[in-house]
Amino acid sequence: MWLSEFEVPFDPLLIASQPVEPRHNARLLVLRRGRPGGGSDRRADLAHHQVRDLPTLLQAGDLLVVNDTKVLPARLHGRKVETGGRVDLLCVRPIGPFRWDVLLKGRVKPGQVLELTEGTRAVVVERHDERAVIEVASQTPLAAIMEASGEIPLPPYIKRPPCPDDRHWYQTVFAREEGAIAAPTAGLHFTKELMEWLGAAGIGWATVTLHVGLGTFKPVTVERIEDHDMEAEACLVSERTVQAVRDTKNRGGRVVAVGTTVVRALESAVNEEGALAPASGSTNLFITPGYRFRAVDALLTNFHLPRTTLLMLVAAFCGIDDLRCAYRAAVEERYRFYSYGDAMLIL
Repeated sequence: MWLSEFEVPFDPLLIASQPVEPRHNARLLVLRRGRPGGGSDRRADLAHHQVRDLPTLLQAGDLLVVNDTKVLPARLHGRKVETGGRVDLLCVRPIGPFRWDVLLKGRVKPGQVLELTEGTRAVVVERHDERAVIEVASQTPLAAIMEASGEIPLPPYIKRPPCPDDRHWYQTVFAREEGAIAAPTAGLHFTKELMEWLGAAGIGWATVTLHVGLGTFKPVTVERIEDHDMEAEACLVSERTVQAVRDTKNRGGRVVAVGTTVVRALESAVNEEGALAPASGSTNLFITPGYRFRAVDALLTNFHLPRTTLLMLVAAFCGIDDLRCAYRAAVEERYRFYSYGDAMLIL
């Protein structure tokens, strides 16, 4: 397929700069698949709700699967010791306690010494385009430096600097396992109250871990999407979650993925026999139209940027015509877009 096929209706005025409060009051566009009357206009299949309505939109016996990754305050502002020139770093993943893979803005060469915070320095070990490997020359691990001085790495389409509230806003209520450089944004809509309402309605939940990294957000720059190289991201699907999925399917319930990262984690854990199995390591699974889903039955997702791997996954799940129709309706109804925006439930 061609990259140009993944354009969808959009209005930049709809980009949300902060979440609604409480989060479960976000709007929810519901798209039901597989009903009569296909084609480019399926308005009869769309309905407008709020995320707080999930207990009535789902059924007793369904299982929500969420991503429990935790976003690191991974953006640091430093300077070159020799010249005082500013450098901006996004800490992508650890290679060890003191050595990290980073995105680095600024003219920096291997061997250059950077001051990350007052009294904390790092040496550039390798440099490849915008990527670099740095080694912290102190007794304090970089993770501790980030926690003390780092900023939450907001997406570039949010046109404001990070604020203290982002440390709360840009984390899900499920966040446990540190390692992401971006939030699994569909999970941002959940609150403790909503989880209680879902439990009272007989809807369970389970977790996977996928540390959202460069693989999720790497731009697609090739004309044929099949030529895109998906970068691997750390991923874990536990035995407990596998058993919860099996039990759900055995009793006729649906597995509802909360976000595209959950879809990728679960589908990556399907073995050669077509069964879900525990898995740990990493995944570079790139889901595009034509993919046969074997673990996931329904999807809760935010609205995504055109021409991205996230949008391609959603198009694979519901069909590109239905997706364009849903986005057209979302624009007309003035839904809020992207990380802090509203959501869509595909059943």
